[in-house]
Amino acid sequence: MTIEEIRAGESKNIEFKVSRPEKSIKYMKTVVAFANGKGGRLVFGIDDKTKEVVGIPEDSIFKEMDAIASAISDSCEPIIIPDIYLQTIEGATVIVVEIAAGKQKPYYIKSDGVTEGVYIRVSGTSRKADRTMTREMYYESEGRSYDSVPRPDLKVSDREIEKFCADLKNVALANCKNDFQRQSLKNVTKNVLLNWGVLAEENGHIYPTNAYVFLNGQDSFLSKIQCGVFKGTTREIFLDKREYEGKLWKQVEEAFHFVLRNIRLGAKLEGVYRKDIYELPPDSIRELIINVVMNCSFLQSSHIQIAIYDNRLEITSPGGLMPGVTIDRMKEGYSQIRNRALTHAFSYMHLIEGWGTGIPRLIREMEEYGLDEPEFIDMEIALRINLYRKNNLELHDSELMHV
Repeated sequence: MTIEEIRAGESKNIEFKVSRPEKSIKYMKTVVAFANGKGGRLVFGIDDKTKEVVGIPEDSIFKEMDAIASAISDSCEPIIIPDIYLQTIEGATVIVVEIAAGKQKPYYIKSDGVTEGVYIRVSGTSRKADRTMTREMYYESEGRSYDSVPRPDLKVSDREIEKFCADLKNVALANCKNDFQRQSLKNVTKNVLLNWGVLAEENGHIYPTNAYVFLNGQDSFLSKIQCGVFKGTTREIFLDKREYEGKLWKQVEEAFHFVLRNIRLGAKLEGVYRKDIYELPPDSIRELIINVVMNCSFLQSSHIQIAIYDNRLEITSPGGLMPGVTIDRMKEGYSQIRNRALTHAFSYMHLIEGWGTGIPRLIREMEEYGLDEPEFIDMEIALRINLYRKNNLELHDSELMHV
């Protein structure tokens, strides 16, 4: 803990307490939220309002440390083992309680139970997790993905499966870039869908999974892409809005073309030839939309949102970064896929070029377009990506002529 971090104030992974509260519940929510998230530090001896380092009285330091350790051990389930240590800052001693990201999520306050005692960290505060967030934590800790969960409430016939397989192959053929790809494309079968997790077998019966439902457009409540154009730089005035439902790959294409219709298209002269050019890189936009679909949390009640403002294209996907993924790692090409069954299907349809390559390519293309680097915002319960457009005044006729 540095004085610079203290002056920066509380954040999603740092919280201050001037002293240990008599009622441990006042800081146990934060302990649980850190364990359910990416970890964090709880520092006792710093005033959270003034950021003044007041310290802990020397004659009670070890008593306080023991009390904190006992409260965490007694109050949390599964067991959370904190790293508690002392640090001297500006001549005063503070107690730092470091909580690592847990591997047995969801963690909860024992007295409240798993239905009421699960907390997550959102924008520097600890908030109660809803039922859907709690369910997603279970899937993550078990190494499962929600899209591969069987749907025994639904039936699927062999004829429907055959048609679905044919649909996937037709899309894949349409996206092949050359004859070699077309000739080497294999058929999709029931067994392939089972291996992908698009279908599941239980007690001798074949059931669709959530991936099958989403791909086939059978659940418009959970699977939907919302698009809007706004006047100015806020969401006060709608100029246009659309909601795309149906087959998931069609949603992606419709959302992509919505963006292209609502950003500037110009022409760039190359010698005596004229080349159409968009103000933002189209291929990267399309791949970015696919990327957020593959990592969307379909458990949440919100949907993927694509918003176009005067100064930026904003894409927001429910569900924060996966465990082990940071913004910096993501920029370098590291990825953890939330919806693995969907990703197998999209990869087969040639809608994904390579896992983890989209973000580095996006950054490179934005630079080639002379635009600012994309902005990535980890909102804990969502991921937002902003692609900033050039101001109208920055577009010179010699570079970009409107058509």
